[in-house]
Amino acid sequence: MSFNVLTAEISHETNSFSLHKTGKRAFMARYALMGATAIAERGAENTELAGFLDAGRAHDWQVTHILSAAAGPSGKIRRQAFDWLCEPILSSIKNHQYDGLLLGLHGAMGLDFREDGEGELLRRTRSLVGNEMPIAITLDPHANVSRRMCELADIIVSFKTYPHIDMRDIGRQAGDILQRTMAGEIKPKTIRVSRPMLEEVNGGRTDIGPMIERIAAARMYEKQADVFAVSVNAGFASADVREVGPTVTVTGQGDFVAHTTFAETIADDIWKRRFEVLNDYLSVTESAAIAASYEPDKGPLVIADYADNPGAGGYGDSTDLLRELLSAGVTNACFAPMVDSEVVQALQTAVVGEHVQLTLGGKTDPEFGGGPLAVDAELVSLSDGHFTGDGPMVHGLHGSFGPSAVIRIGGIEVLVVTIPRQILDLQQFKAFGIDPQSKDVVAVKSMQHFRAAFESIAGKIIVCDSGALCTPRYGRLPYRNVPRPIFPLDQIEM
Repeated sequence: MSFNVLTAEISHETNSFSLHKTGKRAFMARYALMGATAIAERGAENTELAGFLDAGRAHDWQVTHILSAAAGPSGKIRRQAFDWLCEPILSSIKNHQYDGLLLGLHGAMGLDFREDGEGELLRRTRSLVGNEMPIAITLDPHANVSRRMCELADIIVSFKTYPHIDMRDIGRQAGDILQRTMAGEIKPKTIRVSRPMLEEVNGGRTDIGPMIERIAAARMYEKQADVFAVSVNAGFASADVREVGPTVTVTGQGDFVAHTTFAETIADDIWKRRFEVLNDYLSVTESAAIAASYEPDKGPLVIADYADNPGAGGYGDSTDLLRELLSAGVTNACFAPMVDSEVVQALQTAVVGEHVQLTLGGKTDPEFGGGPLAVDAELVSLSDGHFTGDGPMVHGLHGSFGPSAVIRIGGIEVLVVTIPRQILDLQQFKAFGIDPQSKDVVAVKSMQHFRAAFESIAGKIIVCDSGALCTPRYGRLPYRNVPRPIFPLDQIEM
């Protein structure tokens, strides 16, 4: 029997503390692709959609892909934009008969009228399809998985890697579980357990550290006949919501007492190892001092500005790290991105090679990461900001920084952009004439994803807390909605 399956992708990681609300324009700036256009761009790459289509081919489905849409991490999504995203999905459900739904979501989407964006999308969907039609969703492991998500989605499967490199595999896994459910072979549901924490202490990184053991245990438990997916979610600490923090979910059937007991063992481990921080968060001064004395014998020093990561809702315009690198006299270096549309616009009338006086960055909220930096800069190039990834995370996918410029300040080449994006691919330098492999120092605004592409070229990697919006010093952030007490804001005995 061939099943009719609706697929869609909607992704947003919402930083509650961002001053920038998220509207339709933000999705259009990243991507908002309908049907066949989405399949052409994303259907053969490392995406959830590609995994959905793999499952569809394997099981002879009739797949109707509605849309793929994502906006860069930022503030809460406006109601009008959320309605706009939901409408084509809901309209198709009203007008067609489907046997199952397969949705690629993030899990930390917040709305300006409701904390749980994914839960609201699922609520609207369930109101149309009823309780019998199976719904499968994939999530980013930085999901804050809510009880409502577990109640309304039969099947939940999160990526098991950070940096995320298994999106297609997870899409296929969710599709295979959905197939068995539609065929009546299984009747899955999902349980969750959580701990009173803002996030797993290392953000769920899976290249080193305790998450390796946890994921191995999850994969082993998935081999049981009545267990279909185990997801270990780190949570997203920049969401000031009631259901925040790490969760372990099991999608299965049968003995849910046993499934819950297993999930509790992983959650207990996350709690017990909450002080085992893998990163040394260096100050901007410490980072610059290391850069100034670095010998690039085995490759460049890569400095990750953890706190100004646009991939977690950072503004991308903090200046303190760049200021310290310049002050320390660092040369043969590159730095990306610096988000400053005003500077890019002003440079449109300059000539390549011309020196210009600029007030760079720090314009959104100088309290987080430093205020504007007055510089004498040489214009190296202007561009439309487009690039095509070639690394493990975004191979073959198109991206854009919007109108952009490369400027040289002293010995540092700086990519100044219009649209915030974290650095996770070498092409985000190379497409603009910057070769990071030839540099002594490479500074990137990213937390962890940069490692997928940059670890292979780096002689050394250090992580910097520049004090920007995504600082791991959570006590600096004005939490109001998270449940208290909660670690690390409070001392808790369990």
